[in-house]
Amino acid sequence: MPDAHNPASTIGHSHVFLGEAHAASERRTWAVIALCAAMMAAEIVGGLLFGSIALIADGLHMSTHAGALLLAALAYTFSRRYAQDPRFSFGTGKLGDLAGFTSAIVLAMIALLIGFEAVSRFLHPVRIHFGEAIPIACLGLAVNVASAWLLSGGGHHHGHGRDHHGHGHGHGEEQRRLDTARGPLTLSVFEDGVPPRFRLVWDGERRPDAIAVTVSTLRPDGASQDFRFADRGAYLESVDEIPEPHAFSARLAIDGEPDQVVVFEEGSEDHAARDRDNNMRAAVIHVMADAAVSVLVIAGLSLARLFGWMWMDPAAGLVGACVIASWSYGLVRDTGAILLDMNPDGRLADQIRLSIEAGGDGVADLHLWRLGPGHLGAIVGVATSAQRDEAFYRRLLSRFPALSHLTIEIVRREA
Repeated sequence: MPDAHNPASTIGHSHVFLGEAHAASERRTWAVIALCAAMMAAEIVGGLLFGSIALIADGLHMSTHAGALLLAALAYTFSRRYAQDPRFSFGTGKLGDLAGFTSAIVLAMIALLIGFEAVSRFLHPVRIHFGEAIPIACLGLAVNVASAWLLSGGGHHHGHGRDHHGHGHGHGEEQRRLDTARGPLTLSVFEDGVPPRFRLVWDGERRPDAIAVTVSTLRPDGASQDFRFADRGAYLESVDEIPEPHAFSARLAIDGEPDQVVVFEEGSEDHAARDRDNNMRAAVIHVMADAAVSVLVIAGLSLARLFGWMWMDPAAGLVGACVIASWSYGLVRDTGAILLDMNPDGRLADQIRLSIEAGGDGVADLHLWRLGPGHLGAIVGVATSAQRDEAFYRRLLSRFPALSHLTIEIVRREA
């Protein structure tokens, strides 16, 4: 069966659009639920045995925490189990975003409840049992730190997406390999400690003598620029510097050969957003929100106990509510955009358009949406007078590995 990650695939392909770390994330989420459940049971039993209503209350709070994480775990399990169910036209990759959106709503409700309770305590202060409240808050913080450690993979960061060739400036070089009649070569944007310039290197040997080379760039805003090259011995280098940003199509013209077009794209926040696992993000935000509240509660209770500032406890709660509300808003905004099929990567859309227009064709229609972490779907309408078929454009766009499901529509126009 052709690979779903290969847009050049033309016949039946997979509709499994789960993130690369899906299985590991599922296991980690269940592990955190087990930790929270054990802690919940210990606090409730301990509270009943020792007559501590504060321990029982925190145990019940831990149950809501475990319930929120259970939503994330079930989303992982369900999306994996039904990943190849034909009833889902584009797979189950968005289920994690749906779970993340739901978690964000729950977080918003928690923020409102904390805010309401904080305001109530400002108006009607209650007696605080510092001897129980502070240790329980410290215990809750320890559980949240352990949960965050487990969710992050035991302290080891694992990327959730594939390499999309979106290089930042720290890499020093962006390379594109090309086959020519004079042998394979590498066209690169070189900027390692020097102003960025194009470099052209033939593989395994010096460049052929007496050869004329130019590179013409076309940017998404329509600006174009021609670059002449100078002989630097082992390679050719453009005389002029390359302006920022390094996102453009580059037409390489070699004397006596057909022109070749390649695309350079810089890394951006869009790349991170299209690869992000919002289900895991929601689980982590739940843990971070609880940890933040624990820190604020510990600080508020400690100051209230030391200096008699009883207002510090509700003030800490109010600050915690604002922090949680802010995180909830960001999660609702990002997951809502995915569920509504908003364009997840404007830079990639520009690069797709440039790739097609650089060959003299036009883009009649372009739709780009996210199918799951690291997977994008695209419908591209091409207006062309050339005798090019669908396979040609699939090969042209195969340089964008994020395009896991690609539909090409060709509209013929008069030459």
